[in-house]
Amino acid sequence: MASTSDLPGPPQPQTDSAPLAGYLSRKALPIKRNDAEPLTREDVQFDLLHHIFNDRHKVFTPQAPTEESKVHFCDLYVNALYMSHKCSKVLKDKMADTPAFAVELAKFALLTNVGRINTTMAFFPEMKTALRTYHPVPSLQKTDGNAQDAPRIKNCLKAALLPSELKSMPPSTPEEILQKSRAHQLPPTSIVNLIFVLANHAAPLASTHFDPPLNFLDLFLPINIASADRARAFLWLMFHYLEGPEQPNPYDDDYSRQHPGKVPWLRRLSEEAMEQENVDTPGEIEWGKSMSEMRNIFLQKLVRSFDKEKKAKAAASASKVAEPISGRLRPLRSQQEGVKPYIHYLPPDRAPQLTQSVPIIGLALVALVYITETCSNACPADAWQVVTSTDPLVDSDEELHDEHVRLDYSRRVDVIARLRGRPPTPPLDQLPPDSSSSYPPSSDTREHRWRTVESWK
Repeated sequence: MASTSDLPGPPQPQTDSAPLAGYLSRKALPIKRNDAEPLTREDVQFDLLHHIFNDRHKVFTPQAPTEESKVHFCDLYVNALYMSHKCSKVLKDKMADTPAFAVELAKFALLTNVGRINTTMAFFPEMKTALRTYHPVPSLQKTDGNAQDAPRIKNCLKAALLPSELKSMPPSTPEEILQKSRAHQLPPTSIVNLIFVLANHAAPLASTHFDPPLNFLDLFLPINIASADRARAFLWLMFHYLEGPEQPNPYDDDYSRQHPGKVPWLRRLSEEAMEQENVDTPGEIEWGKSMSEMRNIFLQKLVRSFDKEKKAKAAASASKVAEPISGRLRPLRSQQEGVKPYIHYLPPDRAPQLTQSVPIIGLALVALVYITETCSNACPADAWQVVTSTDPLVDSDEELHDEHVRLDYSRRVDVIARLRGRPPTPPLDQLPPDSSSSYPPSSDTREHRWRTVESWK
């Protein structure tokens, strides 16, 4: 971090060759790249992150149990992620075993914290969902740890709260945070929540802390301001809100002292000076290309497996359509437990004995199918004769003299008897003497038949 003596003098007019700062809106804040396209140092503003996390000023009140009275920003932010209850045990173990990975994850998290990385990004090549895109980040993936994906990182951030904020709502405006810090309620909120609040109120706070047209979010964009100065302004804001505006700010310079409430002076860079920052190394470029190629190979295999599975399902569906109709009905849903899920319509010697009641619609369906099958197999001509010569709506005793109708009635009675598990009432051998061998007798009247059917129930 540059010392106060190294800072430039009063602001100078901006040259025409340098691009204007603050030209991006909040909508254009997230990095947008195609799937498998690497994120460069310029995309993530690597030099800015390097200056922020390499600052060694121990001036922040710790927000996690520690023996030190003050910690620097890197420890403050890494510990906030580690203490989040949405941080998995595997991730915590990796952070504890590999401190370099913990810092890399914290840099990813900070970019997610301010909205530079949105929830459509993932950072491991085996990601399958179509809702996110994979991006290797060579400058921030030096270790072998899994960098997770943006949604998991954001969930971890949202749960990174102070113990007191888990039971109540954390501060949601800059004024609420300053009110707590002025009352010496330190820390007034978690470092993660503070960054969320400043990002959400970037526009209203622009005139308070910055000279037009800059705001808080512009610090993380590829603009014509030195990375070291942007990092100093960011840390100045963190101390201003977490420790209180009345406390001497260790990141002050002459400009911020002369303009209370303003961040330290931000040097503008020329195009040539900007090109010297955030330069990818040859090794990072090669690694990014290899990971992109690995991603493309994985997607090709994934597409082939999907096509193979789709063809297998289509073949299975075609085979089911071509299968002959079996002697099994669809399962009947019964309101009673224990009823057999399937009912076979088989000849009498193989028909199951039903010991429990079955819905009447199911019985009618079984009887109809069985009668149709039996009539069609035993006497197809008779079955055709019954269908074409009888009217189901006609209720006449005259029809009973037709032998086909009597045979049909007899078979229906047999089916119902097997379904009921007992012979019909009255038994066939106890019918009146004047009845014929077929059932029901031809002399049976409408009233007699009604009473007979009622007695079967």
